[in-house]
Amino acid sequence: MTSVPASAAERATVAPSRIQPALVLTAVCFAILFAKPAVLLVKDWWTNPEAGHGLLLAPVAIWLAWKKGLLPSFRPAPILGLALLVLAILLRGVADLAAELFSMRASLVLAAVALIIYFRGVRQATAWWLPIALLALSIPLPELITSALALPLQFKASALGTKLLEWRGVPVLLSGNVIHLPGHQLFVTEACSGLRSLSALLSLAVLMGGLWFRHPLTRVLLIVVAIPVAILLNGVRVFLTGFLVYFVDPKLGEGFMHLTEGWLLFLVSLSLIGMTALLFRFFERRMLPSGAPAATNVA
Repeated sequence: MTSVPASAAERATVAPSRIQPALVLTAVCFAILFAKPAVLLVKDWWTNPEAGHGLLLAPVAIWLAWKKGLLPSFRPAPILGLALLVLAILLRGVADLAAELFSMRASLVLAAVALIIYFRGVRQATAWWLPIALLALSIPLPELITSALALPLQFKASALGTKLLEWRGVPVLLSGNVIHLPGHQLFVTEACSGLRSLSALLSLAVLMGGLWFRHPLTRVLLIVVAIPVAILLNGVRVFLTGFLVYFVDPKLGEGFMHLTEGWLLFLVSLSLIGMTALLFRFFERRMLPSGAPAATNVA
């Protein structure tokens, strides 16, 4: 009996059955190797206020990847994917031995990217750049870096708030991150450094840039704008606190009113980033000809 070569349709129906066991085995091994960093990361999202934005970024990243879907044409890159996977596993092991959480969690994202490249190729990973970026942003920075960033932000907010208070005729003296008012002292602590709002605004800028803009330059500009907006609004928050403490009631500088003031100013900063994004999008559409090539949107 002569054998007949299988048609393309028949090969397409056979291929998934061959790939399925490999995918299942890969998923099981991935879950075993990276269960610890994944659990610790979710726990940190839930318990650490500085990392709470991960509870929003991770689901959004998964939804964006699902919405984008798999590219119909792909070319797996097993060598590159395997090399990145080995690197992620080594990073995972070394970070576990050193009890370094950031590297351990970063190995989780790196391993996921490696598997995408291994099975679907570099083009698929590039198509999912925004979900991958959001997952990376959801990883809390090491304590050493946050402390190094928080102190300059505290000083900057204190200095800006003092300048605004002087502008309004309030007698004030600045000493480091301590603002001296007549009969009162304001301490700009690490929690008031604005690092939390800065992280949220940067994540929002990355998300808006990926969804709305077509050019990488416009996306980078929006991220750059988010930094001074966060610093400026945090300085305004210090000013308002000092203003209310001096002219109204010292109790307004703490407790519920202080938290409410922070949330309101954060909403103002979100509005400023949104209006800036709309302005950039308007100029991008006007300056980019309709027939010119543009970066592919995720949405």
